[in-house]
Amino acid sequence: MSPLHYLVTRDNARIAYRLDGAAERPLLVLSNSIGTDLHMWDGQIAALSEHFRVLRYDARGHGASSVPPGPYSLTRLGQDVVELLDSLGVQRAHFLGLSLGGFVGQWLALNAPQRIERLVLANTSAWLGPQEQWDARIAEVLAAADMRGTAATFLANWFPALWLETSRPEVEPFRATLLATNRHGLAGSFAAVQEADLRSALHDVRLPTLVVAGQFDTVTAASHSELIAQAIPGARVFTLPAVHLSNVEFPREFEGAVLDFLLAP
Repeated sequence: MSPLHYLVTRDNARIAYRLDGAAERPLLVLSNSIGTDLHMWDGQIAALSEHFRVLRYDARGHGASSVPPGPYSLTRLGQDVVELLDSLGVQRAHFLGLSLGGFVGQWLALNAPQRIERLVLANTSAWLGPQEQWDARIAEVLAAADMRGTAATFLANWFPALWLETSRPEVEPFRATLLATNRHGLAGSFAAVQEADLRSALHDVRLPTLVVAGQFDTVTAASHSELIAQAIPGARVFTLPAVHLSNVEFPREFEGAVLDFLLAP
């Protein structure tokens, strides 16, 4: 496994990241969902690193990154990526983000488009309102005695019921990550999604964009992917018969679609 590196951001957060693939290849940034860490992409590294230098990182509040006091803003999460690129001396990179990572990708497309070559937005949304519903989720996470209930809710939203009933081995690393996740990191990240409404702004995006949807996604419905693709000129949708973590449920199909898009002339 590639070594873990750290970046200290301008606001003193510590962001953990890994690099895989030859240094001379184009850079591809992978951005994780709420409640996961950079290991959510473990299954994709072999295929993606054949063609790219792959940068994956733990979003602030997750994994080996620090847990600054919340709430977090989407702007700050986007700036973490810009600072990572700056620290590596990379002017432009491809970007693949899932769920919260997809929100970050949309922010970058709108606020730092000169840094992004091609954009993949997976199982995400431009708006997950109304804002009031997030107040209850944030309060519930912060008040819970432990992470077991939160973990069960997340897993039920991420994977097919049959996977949970039959204890599929793919699920267990995600359960362990959730149980170890700092509740303040979750709550801070919920706040970033709570404030985000990018629907009208997406018409200004001018980057080549692929949107990956999960047909059975109950978190970021396939209709949300369709709306993003309709808003971004030239964007297209690739739909998998998946729930929320489509890269875990259908890894080969997911990788194939991403590589076809990123490697197209």
